Amino acid sequence: MSSVIGVIYIVGVVGSPRVNGNTEILLSEALRAAAEDGAQTELIRLADKEIKPCDACLSCRQTGECHIKDDFQEIFEKMVRADGIILASPVYFGSATPQIMALIDRAGFISGVRGRIFENKVGGPLVVARRAGQNFTLAQLLFFFLQQGMIVPGSTYWNIAFGREKGDVLRDEEGLRTARNFAKKMVWLIKKIKGLG
Repeated sequence: MSSVIGVIYIVGVVGSPRVNGNTEILLSEALRAAAEDGAQTELIRLADKEIKPCDACLSCRQTGECHIKDDFQEIFEKMVRADGIILASPVYFGSATPQIMALIDRAGFISGVRGRIFENKVGGPLVVARRAGQNFTLAQLLFFFLQQGMIVPGSTYWNIAFGREKGDVLRDEEGLRTARNFAKKMVWLIKKIKGLG
């Protein structure tokens, strides 16, 4: 998709096992804002996928592929094609979910053995917390983007919002606004990088 001149493709990954929960709502708001500014977007739910954890076999160093057969490869290929990547997770005991960590652990290894293929892509995290742990989770996801050499734009605040029961995040106006502004900044930056404006 990103190989098409003038097309901006942003993929957003929901790391929550809860379908249509607060994390998905927040990411959907961000992707909607990106689409308003001209991006083609796609939301991927890990709740619908099987992503096993990395088993540290290191066979990818020889093959450039992960030997584990599950839904990882399909998502990874979309991340590779994307101009921008958003990783969204709720807070689980001060941490990102096991599902999204399994994805980025394996994606990071494969990217590395293929010559850092995420380098200079644009991206960043979104985090939803009930009460606390959001800064730890935000940092945890942010480290992936930084270690991969990606470009992380800012927003009007840290990319966090609050909510527990489904839909609670819709009452966090500042969190929603921050996510939307972050996505719009992503599109603006990608356009600059691609020479589109």
